[in-house]
Amino acid sequence: MGKGRLYMVPTPIGNLKDITLRALEVLKEVDLIAAEDTRQTLKLLNHFEIKKPLISYHQHNENQKGEDLIERLKAGESVAIVTDAGTPGISDPGSVIVKRCIEEGFDLEVLPGATAVTTALVYSGLDTTAFIFKGFIPRENKDRNNLVEDLKDRRETIIFYEAPHRLRETLSFLRESFGNRNIAICRELTKLHEQILRMTLDDAITHYKQNQPRGEYVLVLQGKSEEEIIKEERALWEELTIEEHILKYIDQGFNKKDAIKKVAKDRGLSKSQVYAHSINI
Repeated sequence: MGKGRLYMVPTPIGNLKDITLRALEVLKEVDLIAAEDTRQTLKLLNHFEIKKPLISYHQHNENQKGEDLIERLKAGESVAIVTDAGTPGISDPGSVIVKRCIEEGFDLEVLPGATAVTTALVYSGLDTTAFIFKGFIPRENKDRNNLVEDLKDRRETIIFYEAPHRLRETLSFLRESFGNRNIAICRELTKLHEQILRMTLDDAITHYKQNQPRGEYVLVLQGKSEEEIIKEERALWEELTIEEHILKYIDQGFNKKDAIKKVAKDRGLSKSQVYAHSINI
């Protein structure tokens, strides 16, 4: 018997109408559906009158069940991977089995479909030309510190997932770590009670002191702004005299002529004005 085929099938993140015709076709035709939560997937299958064998495939059994699925694929079966909502493999089980399929040389199809990341990004009104998706914020302090170190100077828009019971703590953490940046808080995307709040982190913290967080959240945080960068660069020299400023650049390896140019640019002065302070250097 020939090798089977694995399908990564996105499912709606809320509104069942967001499933694609291709996803329905695949779910009807495969031999087996591996689901993050079989109860959730059964609701979806029943809604579209699809009857297929279901097995559980989640983060706690992903390695073991992944090998079982590989054996089924070797036997020629076709398998669909689905999660509770959205695209499998993105902050959800799926990436392990994809890697194993590539190693084994099995046919693999990743279907496009609903994902909360891009939906929230466009809703945010923030910069969409470049973004970083980080999934859920880690709980351990060491991992959180590494996250902040990695992201604090990035200009790209940053996207996180968050659960309601952790939202208040997370907003405070983001404020302490990144300052009072703009944020879009996207709640229950595509569902009946979908809500998009666009505000500063300070305003968001105040809002959720007065309102109980409910539902699932996607947080879209503004990257480091040009204004922040200029302010930080200015802080490095604004306490220095012009002569000290020139010497600072010379200590960094610039020759005197280039140091004068850089100081003039930093301070918005002419090169001749800065040069007058460099006579004794």
